[in-house]
Amino acid sequence: MADRPILRRTLAPITSFVAIVSAGVFGFATLDGVGLVEAAFWLIDPTSIELHFEQHDGPVRAIKAYSILVTVGLVLSGLWIGETVLTAAFGGQIRAEVTRATMRRQISELENHVIVCGYGMFGRTIANRLADAGRDIVVVEFDEDTARRARDDGHLLVEGDARREGVLRDAGINRASKLVAAIDDSNITIQITIVSGTAENTPELLVRVGEEMYESVAREAGADEVVIPEVVSGQQITRLLEESPE
Repeated sequence: MADRPILRRTLAPITSFVAIVSAGVFGFATLDGVGLVEAAFWLIDPTSIELHFEQHDGPVRAIKAYSILVTVGLVLSGLWIGETVLTAAFGGQIRAEVTRATMRRQISELENHVIVCGYGMFGRTIANRLADAGRDIVVVEFDEDTARRARDDGHLLVEGDARREGVLRDAGINRASKLVAAIDDSNITIQITIVSGTAENTPELLVRVGEEMYESVAREAGADEVVIPEVVSGQQITRLLEESPE
């Protein structure tokens, strides 16, 4: 299925190439009355035209001029096919690499930014609200589709596993002021906390956990703040209910 876009894009240049080949063969046959096989051979090896007219009379100049025209057409259509295939096959990768390189440069210039590890609903909400407030954000995301969503939302992005020191260094952890471990997996967020603590300049760590039993573990791992979304949501709803008039 992946090769269908390439086939669709190359249809026009391939058609032009076939048309030039056909025009060349039938043109040679019409101009000098040679058979189609010999005309095809002239197309493949233009030097055979010279050999042919050493032994036969005919419109030499017209055949040579036509041969040059056909050869130029074949070269151009061949280049068109090659350029189309390369663009279709690698154009997306080239654009992606350019985007990554640009982001790496921008991230390297940041200081006191916030790193958000995980771009699910929780991480996305935090990143977008902080960005709206004017904070510099770097998102770290492992999943390809989710990473694309973060990029589409306009965030600087590092694609990779936030539990790896190299990935966090790429996100500028040594220059960041805060790191949010926002992934919906307590074990992973605690691992991120441990790895973050090995940085030369550890930022303030805000860690999401799924249950209260993980809170003490996260703090022992180095978390400055621990958030349990379900508990926070329950507290907010309770506060709203208490404030609502009877």
